[in-house]
Amino acid sequence: MSFSQALSGLNAQQQKLGAIGNNIANSQTVGFKSSNVQFADVYAESRIGLGVRTSAVLQDFSQGNIETSSRNMDLAISGEGFFRFQQPNGEVGYSRNGQLTMTADGRLTNAQGAQIMGYPADADGNIQAGGNVLGMQVPSGDLQANATTELDISLNLDSGQPVIDLAATPFDANNANTYNYSTNATVFDSQGNARNLSLYFTKTADNQWAVNGRMSGGPAGGGTYDIGLGSLAFNQNGTLNATTNINNAAFNGPGSEFGAGNPFEALDIAISFDGSTQFANSSTVNDINQNGYTSGSLVGVTIQDDGTIMRNYSNEQSRAAGQIALVSFRNPEGLKPEGDNLWTATASSGQELVGAAGTGLRGMIQAGATETSNVDMARELVDMIVAQRAYQANSNTISTQDELLQTIMNL
Repeated sequence: MSFSQALSGLNAQQQKLGAIGNNIANSQTVGFKSSNVQFADVYAESRIGLGVRTSAVLQDFSQGNIETSSRNMDLAISGEGFFRFQQPNGEVGYSRNGQLTMTADGRLTNAQGAQIMGYPADADGNIQAGGNVLGMQVPSGDLQANATTELDISLNLDSGQPVIDLAATPFDANNANTYNYSTNATVFDSQGNARNLSLYFTKTADNQWAVNGRMSGGPAGGGTYDIGLGSLAFNQNGTLNATTNINNAAFNGPGSEFGAGNPFEALDIAISFDGSTQFANSSTVNDINQNGYTSGSLVGVTIQDDGTIMRNYSNEQSRAAGQIALVSFRNPEGLKPEGDNLWTATASSGQELVGAAGTGLRGMIQAGATETSNVDMARELVDMIVAQRAYQANSNTISTQDELLQTIMNL
C-alpha cells in the first residue's frame, strides 16, 4: 500500500511541477492567466488513506499589469471581460490578448488569424449596438463629399454703426457704402468643391439689420450668386430677438442661378445666428461652423475606450466602423483553455454575456496598451521548491518501503 501512496504523491507533484513550469514559460505571454493544481486525499473505506489525487486545475483570472505600447492596434481590458474572436474554422473563442493587426481586406485579427468581433456600423457610422455580433472589418473606401446644409454663426454687430437707407441706395456687394460689416465662410457643394460664402450686414434702423449673401468661387461654371437672406432684430439690451428668422439660403438653385446644365445639385443652407449680439464693440465673428466637407481618403484607424473603431479621413472627418464587444461569464474559472491565448465556454463557465465595454461587469478598453501575464515569478519559484521537496519526500517513502521489504526477505 505504501508504494501506491507514494506513487500517487509522485504523480500529483509531477502535475504540480508541470503547472508551475507552464506558468513560468508563459510569464511573458500577453494576457496569460496562471493556473494552480489542487489536491484531494483518497480514502476507499480504509482507516489509512490511499494517497492523493489531483482534484482540479484552477485558473487565476486576476488582472495583469497594463503596459503602454507603441501600437494603436494593441488593446488591453482594464477590468473584467474578454475579447470575442471568431477563429478561422468558424468557432468562437475568448481572449485577454488584444494585439491586433489589419489584413489587406480590412479585417482586424490576432496573430493566429482569429477575427475580433463586435457591433457593426452602417455607411454613416451609426453603430447597431445590441444587434448581431460580427467580425470587425474596416472598409477602405473613400468618404464621399457632403454638401453644406447648415451654417451656424455667432457674431457681434457694432451698435454704434450708422443707419443705411437701402431704399435710396439698394444693396450692392461691390459697393461698400451699402453695408456696415461683412464676413466670409467656406461652404461645400455636392461634389465637395469649396465655395466662398460672403455675408453682408446692413443696419437699416435701430436694432434692425438686413442680411445679404453672395456665393462665389469653385470650379468653372460655379458662377456668382447674390441672395437676400432676411433680417436680424435685436432687443434693447443687445441680445438677439428670439422671434428673428433668417430665410434658408437657396444657393445654386435648380437650373437658374448658374444657368442651364449646371453640374451641381442645389445648395440649400439653413443659416442660424443664435448667440449673436449687438453691443457697442467692434463687429466681429465669435464662432462659425458648417457641416459640409470635401471627399477624403482613409488615413488611419483609432480605437476609443468604449471599443469604437474610428476611421479617420484626409478631410479631417471621422466615421465609426463598428464597436468591439466584450464578453463576461458568471464563472470564468470554468472556461476551457484551448491554447493560442484563447478559451472556450463550457457548462461550468455558463453562457457568454455580450455587451459594450464599460457596461455590466465589463471593463474598459485601453488602446495602445497590453495586459501582461499575471504570473508571480517569485511565488512560482517558491512553489517549485516546495513541490520538488514533496516529490523527493515521496521518493524517499518508496526507498524506505523497499528497505523494509528487503529486511523481511532476509529473515
